[in-house]
Amino acid sequence: QVQLVESGGGLVQPGGSVTLSCTASVAIASIYALAWYRQAPGKQRELVARITNDGTTNYADSVKGRFTMSRDNANLVELQMNSLKPEDTAVYYCNAKRFSWLARDDWGRGTQVTVSS
Repeated sequence: QVQLVESGGGLVQPGGSVTLSCTASVAIASIYALAWYRQAPGKQRELVARITNDGTTNYADSVKGRFTMSRDNANLVELQMNSLKPEDTAVYYCNAKRFSWLARDDWGRGTQVTVSS
């Protein structure tokens, strides 16, 4: 199982920027796919951004042009969040699928992002 630890969440003003970090217990290069999900109160958990080991990225329509997902050459995954809106308020989770054939994913515990003035 891949252990994932998120950090960087907190309170931010509308229009502001925050970068979330996720540290994995294994090398990013050994993971098939990494993703950020979020869940707001009363809503279903939703996919925010995803990146596969070939570098291909996908974003939810609601965050395209504002959020950027990236990973380094070691163990770090990041989500750069710009032009934040109150609707972005949620708990953000780091997700990893170690191998493409696995039915289950690994999850971090989440980090709270609150966008408010």
